[in-house]
Amino acid sequence: MIHLKNVTKLYQKNGVVALDDVNLDIAAGEFVFIVGTSGSGKSTLMKLLMHEETPTMGEIFVNGRDVVRLQRKEIPYLRREFGVIFQDFRLLEDKTVYENVAFAMQVIETPRKIIQRSVDAVLDIVGLREKSKHFPDQLSGGEQQRVAIARAIVNDPKLVIADEPTGNLDPATTWDIMDIFKRINDAGTTIIMTTHDRDIVNRMKRRVVEIEGGKIVRDQQRGRY
Repeated sequence: MIHLKNVTKLYQKNGVVALDDVNLDIAAGEFVFIVGTSGSGKSTLMKLLMHEETPTMGEIFVNGRDVVRLQRKEIPYLRREFGVIFQDFRLLEDKTVYENVAFAMQVIETPRKIIQRSVDAVLDIVGLREKSKHFPDQLSGGEQQRVAIARAIVNDPKLVIADEPTGNLDPATTWDIMDIFKRINDAGTTIIMTTHDRDIVNRMKRRVVEIEGGKIVRDQQRGRY
């Protein structure tokens, strides 16, 4: 699913080495936590996978695609193969719950009948079908994040990248969200999640990759924070 070989990322403007000779393989269907202090290189790793940044050196393959050598016109097709979830939700405030989720399918010109069926299905997964006509400002933080998850999975991606998805949520809501991620993963979707939440990592007991100073310092199955 994901293969990084000898990946280094140097930001020329400030001379910061964000990643230093990183090697990492993630198989299809894995649930991997990426942990580390702020500035350790976690966000850079995510950006490289999405081709928001390119490495200074090294190879990156995502689902068989050579990410480093992608042409500009190929980048949207890469990004359609995975869903992305952020800490700050990034919902469209002038669209309803249904419209926010449907938008992810409309941009790739999915037929209307398929959109309706798929959106209803993922809203059932995240428990928000009854709030499909609500706008984001009518929802709690946890509900907004559920909408973001539904939007990320509506196109049935092989990979979900979640960047601190519970960072703005209270503990009870956090576990509701993590239960959704677990069910998505159990259905076969690969999940890569950055987090600073020690309790989540320790209780989930999934693979943990720790980055410090741009280097992978620990890679542990059923790991702890």
